[in-house]
Amino acid sequence: MSSAIASATDLKQRTSSDMDIQFEGKRVLVTGAARGIGRAICEAFAADGAAVLATDVVETELQRLAAEASPARGGSISTGFLDVTDEEQIARVIAGADIAGGIDIFVHVAGGVLGQTKKPVEDVPAADWDKIYDVNVRGAFLVSRAVVPSMKKRGAGKLVFISSGAGIGVSLTGIQAYASAKAALISLARQLGHELGPFGINVNAVAPGFLRTSPDYERQWASYGQAGQQAMIDEIPLRRIGLPEDISSAVLFLASPHAGWITGQTLSVSGGPLA
Repeated sequence: MSSAIASATDLKQRTSSDMDIQFEGKRVLVTGAARGIGRAICEAFAADGAAVLATDVVETELQRLAAEASPARGGSISTGFLDVTDEEQIARVIAGADIAGGIDIFVHVAGGVLGQTKKPVEDVPAADWDKIYDVNVRGAFLVSRAVVPSMKKRGAGKLVFISSGAGIGVSLTGIQAYASAKAALISLARQLGHELGPFGINVNAVAPGFLRTSPDYERQWASYGQAGQQAMIDEIPLRRIGLPEDISSAVLFLASPHAGWITGQTLSVSGGPLA
């Protein structure tokens, strides 16, 4: 029986009320895992039974994640330093994962604005543009390229890229490279979803609205002042800023069998469409 038919058969056996998402026996690689969205994703997978490899360049916060998380159902969290722009480091991490059976689920969170601030386009150094693209987009490509071969051998796998509402519309940061890179992740998910679907591999993206998940975004939030903050909240149909757990819930759904017939798509998790 082909993997696609087997997956469909497994799904048909579920009752309509069975939405308990579990990941026992699954190996999950998360980049940008140390804080915010990445941390919440790691904690959620581990709580649902997955063996999570949490990677980042911020080692102190990775250690805190490992110490404070509460895995369940046999889940676990291990940590490792990984610069997603370094092909040799990626190769070493994936080689270690392959010894343990390979990666079943890859979630690319690494990225963001990397400490940059808004500048007129004519004043943006090419190096600043490249830095954002390297982590957000090239990193997603490089790690995906490394994990896909073992997924193809198993006939199954899940890739989820964390894009942004900035990739769908415009960026509140005003940073051109960030908006463009997050749009590129959406396109990459669509293209890889088309390419890898015949191998039983789903590729999707999640586009969060504004979250206060890093020092960069806390500075952005503070810059609005009380009146500006309230104005932002008033524009969101659900009338609140998002939480990392809002994003982790979407990621776990897309990585689960319940999203088995979804690929190449982008799920906006933003509190509702803006008027």
